[in-house]
Amino acid sequence: MNRTARPLVIVTAFTASLLIGLLVMLWAMGGVRGVTAPAAIGGPFQLTDQSGATVTEKDLQGRPTLIFFGFTHCPDVCPTSLFEMSEILRAMGKDADRVNAYFISVDPERDTASAMKDYLSSFDPHLKGLTGDPASVQKVLSEYRVYAKKVPLKDGDYTMDHTALVYLMDRDGKFVAPFNLSRKPEEAAADLKRYL
Repeated sequence: MNRTARPLVIVTAFTASLLIGLLVMLWAMGGVRGVTAPAAIGGPFQLTDQSGATVTEKDLQGRPTLIFFGFTHCPDVCPTSLFEMSEILRAMGKDADRVNAYFISVDPERDTASAMKDYLSSFDPHLKGLTGDPASVQKVLSEYRVYAKKVPLKDGDYTMDHTALVYLMDRDGKFVAPFNLSRKPEEAAADLKRYL
């Protein structure tokens, strides 16, 4: 072994031993489990849209899908996100017919199909509102890893604290990534068109 190769071998061996030691330590502390099997997002569900039609996970297949979880009594985040989704759908033109866009309620007590219909009348007509009984809604919240919690207000009413992401699902109904609404509608529309 020549003199220049020897330090390289020593550094490589040291680096490899550090990596092995780190992996063993993570495994011992239980930190490696999540690395090998990331949590799946999505799954079977059955909800009702604002016109009373049944919607299941099978309706996601064949088109890219945007899903936002929220509630009709939401004061700010929900209407803002639905407005931004509406602007993206508008920017897509005729291609908006080839996309699913769902607003899924986290508040089934108040968000009946008729309440969803009234609420969504202010947004793009491609947006469908989905709701159901509390068990059905809880199932879809669990499958999409959505946090939602009822927060009592002083006047005896309540609001909902919830995850405020837009989920992008591909044509097979598989989760791709959170969809970024914080850009020009034309940019977001061009991004979404890549999944058609």
